Amino acid sequence: MSVTIDPKDYTRLALDPQEDGVWIVTLNRPEKRNALDLATVEELVTFFSTAPRAGVKAVVLAGAGDHFCAGLDLIEHHDADRSPADFMHVCLRWHEAFNKMEYGGVPVIAALQGAVVGGGLELASSAHVRVMDQTTYFALPEGQRGLFTGGGATIRVADLIGKARMIDMILMGRVYQGQEAVDLGLAQYIVEGSSFDKALELARRAAENLPLTNFAICSAISHVQNMSALDAAYAESVVAGIVNTQPDARARLAAFADKSAARVRPNE
Repeated sequence: MSVTIDPKDYTRLALDPQEDGVWIVTLNRPEKRNALDLATVEELVTFFSTAPRAGVKAVVLAGAGDHFCAGLDLIEHHDADRSPADFMHVCLRWHEAFNKMEYGGVPVIAALQGAVVGGGLELASSAHVRVMDQTTYFALPEGQRGLFTGGGATIRVADLIGKARMIDMILMGRVYQGQEAVDLGLAQYIVEGSSFDKALELARRAAENLPLTNFAICSAISHVQNMSALDAAYAESVVAGIVNTQPDARARLAAFADKSAARVRPNE
């Protein structure tokens, strides 16, 4: 079932579809350091719910201005004076958006700069690949603000860097940047120039893969990680059975067999 995405339907996100199937999705509140209000979260839910059915081959997720995302819109949260039940449902919408990203089957490459803080780190950790530049810094300041993470840091950030480091980040307000952040797993790439340019390069490379293969990579792996070893082995076998016999792969396998396909070589 094919659906369409109309960029004009979005106000918090700026959408820019490319001819090769890559979509550039930009958080578009630079005056707020792209803080996540509820309207932005709802647009993330809508876009990433639709993307797999709309022929989106890969996504570059970026932030307008000097920062990727400063996290929860604290002004909106303060002014709303939410009840515990109200904020629980806000958190559930965050989880819906981020789960659609992680499990949706479309590669999401995050282009990071400036603040990747609090909920901004939770958003970034939902992407499949993260590219940071020299201005990027990561933090979980909730502890100092009398708050607790509600958008998946206890799941995804702890998975990236380990429980002890995640506790240290939120307890002490510790900030990570530079190569140390890459070494910990907060990003996979660090560049001297534009993180966006590198993210777009990677998204275009991913978009050249077969869609079903990308769906498995960007969905099944996360699901498998949630299973017992026995169930994971079974699920991996089923997914491999489907993906590795897909008709569209025949030409690529034939190119490997007749030696016309590029071979894997060591880095120069």
